[in-house]
Amino acid sequence: MSRTSLSLPHLLLALAIMAVWGTNFVVIRFGLNHLPPLLFAALRFTIAFLPAALFIRRPRVPLVRLASYGLLIGAGQFGLLFIAMKSDLSPGLASLILQSQAFFTVGLAILLSGERLRPHQWAAVAMAAAGMALIGYLGGGDATPLGLALGLVAALCWAGGNVVARSTPGVNMLAYVVWSSMFAAPPLFLLSFLFEGPAAMTAGLASADAATWAAVVWQSVGNSMFGYAAFGWLLSRYPAASVAPMSLLVPVFGMGASALLLGESLPLWKFAAAALVIGGLVVNQFWPAGRRITPA
Repeated sequence: MSRTSLSLPHLLLALAIMAVWGTNFVVIRFGLNHLPPLLFAALRFTIAFLPAALFIRRPRVPLVRLASYGLLIGAGQFGLLFIAMKSDLSPGLASLILQSQAFFTVGLAILLSGERLRPHQWAAVAMAAAGMALIGYLGGGDATPLGLALGLVAALCWAGGNVVARSTPGVNMLAYVVWSSMFAAPPLFLLSFLFEGPAAMTAGLASADAATWAAVVWQSVGNSMFGYAAFGWLLSRYPAASVAPMSLLVPVFGMGASALLLGESLPLWKFAAAALVIGGLVVNQFWPAGRRITPA
């Protein structure tokens, strides 16, 4: 980890990861055209577990942590996100709202450690909250109140998964994602059976075309396995401060792809909301570093 800035090939790799993660919200929308959301999520984690688990060794972490991560990310983050995106949240705004996980992660970490928010963190949270309020006020059909609420709870579940994963530093995140999927798929299938019903599940599978199955596979292989493995590989070779801020590009790719491929409108208020949320993330990420390098 001698280099502090990404080399050009590694910068391009990081951009590719952000493009995959951002455009993945459009892929989700394609999959939801035929599959019920909970069934879609169950299939996603099933393929993430098998056949990869036959070739990737289970990480040496307690099963309770794998189970907690799988439930939070599977039934929590993606289950709720897919439900919201079915009819209450557009792909572009979903990619933006989900970035609030960064603030929830900080909040949970502070809650567990007993620390207090610093002034710059309060400012960052206020900026992001203003962006979410703008989405809630002007979202209309692109972000109904239910869609915004589900998106925020999904982000909270993602933050909970982050806290669980960080309790075992140095773990192979690809193996962690693969083996935790074993605990995500069964409850999602059960929830799909209970709330979507066997008729809807059967109809969804029967109507699924090649594009739908490609969306399911892409969720598992492209988004999870490539994204997590490559991002973890970069984090193992560069300081986190050089790699982590790249995630600020996820909503840029998400909103852009949704506008280009799905025709999602981009009125001025969406740019304002994005500026507030991303601005809050920038303040939270860079302000302490900026204070450290300021001459006394």
